Amino acid sequence: MKMLIAGEQVDSESGQTTEVHNPATGELVDSVPKGTINDIRRAIDAAQGALKKWSAMAPSKRGAVLLAAGHTILQQEKELATLLTKEQGKPMRESILEIRRFVHTLDHYGGMAKTMRTSAVMLDTGRHGIVLRKPLGVCGSIVPWNFPVSLMGNKLGPALLAGNCVVVKPAGTTPLTDLRTCEIIDKAIQDAGGPKGVLNVVSGPGSVVGEELLVNPKVRKIGFTGATDTGRRVMQAAAKDFKHVTLELGGSDPMIVCDDADIDRAVSAASVGRFFNCGQACLAVKRLYLFDSIADDFIAKLAEKAKKITIGNGLKPGVLMGPLHTREQRQEVEEQVEDAVKRGGKIVFGGQRLKGDDYDKGYYLQPTLVADVDPASRMIQEEVFGPALPIVRVKNLDQAIEHANGSIFGLGSSIWTRDINRAMYGAENIEAGYTWVNSAQIIYDELPFGGVKQSGLGKEHGDEAIEHYTDSKSVVIATETHSEIVGGE
Repeated sequence: MKMLIAGEQVDSESGQTTEVHNPATGELVDSVPKGTINDIRRAIDAAQGALKKWSAMAPSKRGAVLLAAGHTILQQEKELATLLTKEQGKPMRESILEIRRFVHTLDHYGGMAKTMRTSAVMLDTGRHGIVLRKPLGVCGSIVPWNFPVSLMGNKLGPALLAGNCVVVKPAGTTPLTDLRTCEIIDKAIQDAGGPKGVLNVVSGPGSVVGEELLVNPKVRKIGFTGATDTGRRVMQAAAKDFKHVTLELGGSDPMIVCDDADIDRAVSAASVGRFFNCGQACLAVKRLYLFDSIADDFIAKLAEKAKKITIGNGLKPGVLMGPLHTREQRQEVEEQVEDAVKRGGKIVFGGQRLKGDDYDKGYYLQPTLVADVDPASRMIQEEVFGPALPIVRVKNLDQAIEHANGSIFGLGSSIWTRDINRAMYGAENIEAGYTWVNSAQIIYDELPFGGVKQSGLGKEHGDEAIEHYTDSKSVVIATETHSEIVGGE
């Protein structure tokens, strides 16, 4: 597969490539160009050159491009999902959901095109104020490996609709589906009369490709999803040229289950919220706080759910959970679980690698539940990016919220209760960018999403995302009836 620069599929200037392997089997899936400093600079220049024509197109035409691209992507859903499963490891059902999620985001912003309005206000007699929103320019999108397609969509949708041109840096281990998807979008742009270079994708090491996006003065915005430590580096580099940044970083989302909750629904939500995508989601249930009186029943039911999860190669029918993405990721989760056990935690279920011909070449780990985890343990203090869930018993809602807020992270959260007063109290006091009440953790394009504390900066989704990809400009218009014009007192 090749990179996309200035509307053309190209190899790296150096001719070097990077292999992409299936984490379920270790088999080679494909290879991609290993982009150089000159490759990424060509892509940035191509985006800069396309900016004037693309931003001059009516928003309705840009929106139509997103809608057309989404339609084509749906037609190729199975092919794209298969490629995603091969490079990332998730089951086919989850890959299909991710492709559809991406299309939903394109459709959402495509549909917004005809509702984008300039705001105006009467300032004084004969004097009107208008607020214009102008595209920022060239935007860099740095995409992670856990949801490479849908998280790229969070950046492309608002950026392209607002009239920006984009350079995507996909994750080194999951570049294939991003490249293929962007080829479809680029074709839709050119079919609509748009210029070459609106959308570019450069694969390659972060130390070269990603770093140039951060330091090149022609890039005016960075949209980044990834680890908190890397996000800190993005902020530091962006500060030099005062780049705009949107950072969606790590999370350790608490789930609080009160004694009046619908236990069966909450158990299902905890299982899906923790083990979807093998637990490799920034936005996932990562800490479970249970009221004492319902804890034993809840843990027993959750363990039964975990036992029924079919694990294996995501290309096989019926598989519900694939491998972790890398060997290092699996080892990290195992070490976090080991630390919790040393501090008194008890493994209720799981914690073992799967063995046998179907598993030995992949990075498989059982769904793991650890009860009575010490709040000082790594599983509570760090982000657990894998299928392991720490469980803590609490006496009441105030204690649960205190525990929930005792983290450097603040991305998502949930509370389960039939009491509206408890629900609102929790929603108001849990420190997080998103709180679900009696609901699984589903993101909606209609609502802004972003974290607090060390979980990020800025918002994706919603109208707010458009604001983060535009500059506002105030314009004051005085008519001839204004005293300054007609020579009043």
